[in-house]
Amino acid sequence: MAQSLTPMEDAMRAKITAALAPATLEIYNDSHMHSHHKAMQGSTSKETHFRVVVTSEAFRSKMQPARHRMVYALLRDEMAQVGGIHALQLRTRTPEEEERQKQREEAESGERIADVELK
Repeated sequence: MAQSLTPMEDAMRAKITAALAPATLEIYNDSHMHSHHKAMQGSTSKETHFRVVVTSEAFRSKMQPARHRMVYALLRDEMAQVGGIHALQLRTRTPEEEERQKQREEAESGERIADVELK
């Protein structure tokens, strides 16, 4: 069996999915944009900087700091290991918050005027 080219992302996806049962999970590897930073000199890891967007019922009635702590706790091992996660940007939402965001984006885009069935 071939070894994964994205073991860190795979581990993140597995842990977040198992613990939070997300409705939406997007993981972006932004490591290439930070490889020139002084802190990354000498690092051979291609998986150090991530943006994560996760929508989950598990976040209901929790403020952003508590939601972020939940995700940090899940990824503690990946953040602690040498060559592991150096930076993690999180966007955590409930399904209702995600729906409101989509509605705002639609309203701002001005593209959708009305739902019309064409025959």
